[in-house]
Amino acid sequence: MDPTAPHLLIVDDDERIRGLLQKFLARNGFLVTAARDAAHARKLLSGLDFSLIVLDVMMPGEDGLSLTRDLRKRLKTPILLLTARGETRERIEGLEAGADDYLPKPFEPKELLLRINAILRRVPSEVQTGPKYLSLGPLRYDQERGELWQGESPVRLTATEVALMKIFAARAGEVVSRTDLIEELGRDRTAPEDTGDRAVDVQITRLRRKIEPDPREPRYLQTVRGLGYMLAPD
Repeated sequence: MDPTAPHLLIVDDDERIRGLLQKFLARNGFLVTAARDAAHARKLLSGLDFSLIVLDVMMPGEDGLSLTRDLRKRLKTPILLLTARGETRERIEGLEAGADDYLPKPFEPKELLLRINAILRRVPSEVQTGPKYLSLGPLRYDQERGELWQGESPVRLTATEVALMKIFAARAGEVVSRTDLIEELGRDRTAPEDTGDRAVDVQITRLRRKIEPDPREPRYLQTVRGLGYMLAPD
């Protein structure tokens, strides 16, 4: 996982589509974080910088057009809208709201990839800022360097803890299953050979001792029963 790769935010209320896009784009070299709705997206955007936002128009609650209009008042981050409605009027409305491109559903993943890359090529380099810091109470995690700090003092992490933090930070706010953790750690040469379910649980426990005010009541590295773990920064 390359912490300098473009960081994409996927916003879609369909869990299946979120998961498919997240895996497809990650396989193509992007850091990917996903949000389930506009409110979740706002929370992530308050703590992270993204290179591009892929945003579904038709969502319950606040829709993608409303969110686009509001984000455009304060962010230059490129926005690619996805919608099941592909009429010319709908595309114009999306572009007028401030979107950089518009892709009707259903679409081929390859076309989405080409459009994302085309947008990123057009964006000035200073706008393509990747994620910087995640706040975990008194701690801050530098995602580009893979370092955890408390004030001006670094918090020592083992190689496996560094690998875990990179995985969770790239998917902040999303549940990461044990299966995904095992696969990611298995690809990381610094991780131990034993990366089974029990080994992962032990490493999570050790990491919590360094980032949680009370490791017995995790606030930041949460257990999602039956699904996995989720990093929930401030």
